[in-house]
Amino acid sequence: MAVEINANGELDVRVLIPIERHKLLVRRFKELPVDNHFIFINDHDPIPLFYELRSIYGDVVGWDYLNRGGREWKIKVTRLEASNGMEFDQISTVLDLRKMDKKQWKQVVFHRYGMMKENTTMEVISAEDPLEIHEILIHKFEGRHQWIYRKKTEGEFIVHITKQDNSGLGDEGFSVVHEMDLRPFPPAKRHEMFYQAFAGIHPGEAFEFLNDHDPKPLYYQIEAESQEPFRWEYLEKGPRDWKVRVIKFKK
Repeated sequence: MAVEINANGELDVRVLIPIERHKLLVRRFKELPVDNHFIFINDHDPIPLFYELRSIYGDVVGWDYLNRGGREWKIKVTRLEASNGMEFDQISTVLDLRKMDKKQWKQVVFHRYGMMKENTTMEVISAEDPLEIHEILIHKFEGRHQWIYRKKTEGEFIVHITKQDNSGLGDEGFSVVHEMDLRPFPPAKRHEMFYQAFAGIHPGEAFEFLNDHDPKPLYYQIEAESQEPFRWEYLEKGPRDWKVRVIKFKK
């Protein structure tokens, strides 16, 4: 699905699943000349992306909220200075926890972990041992992830976290990797966004969506067409808003 660019030249990434949004926005920043910017629209606060960009490129990321909250978060991203950024070999990304408030560690780390593919590795850098992150991983995914200390010195800890299966956060071993609000869009676009989201998740992953009426016809349609097992869960059932979680399973 192509990203929409509105009359003001803003990127509306809400139509993309999270990992595709992420790839697009990271690439945009990488190619951005100094003192230039782009504006994108998201359906939730994308603050984890800000910290990831800072971890990769350094303190050269201008991040200004033009609109906060609701269904439309609008952010202006500016490259403040030249920076080559980190080049990855054995890892897929890096998060430097030293650049963020400790209260945001779990949100940022597990948001990114939920998008990781099987057998990829995240590097986490911290001024202190991130034991709480490790304890959550053990509790949720014992035997399904790998935690290796690459460095343990006073004031600097470097950890490699490898995802060894397709699960992420979730009370039953699945990861909610995408959330979207279909209500602002016409019916044809809603169907397109739903099918794009369903096609974009792997077994062990889920997406959630909001609608302004019971989307049961979508359930019957995908049940008849899909060759992949899935579960349809109502999280909210009207009268104004309907929220559904769709989870894929392995055959």
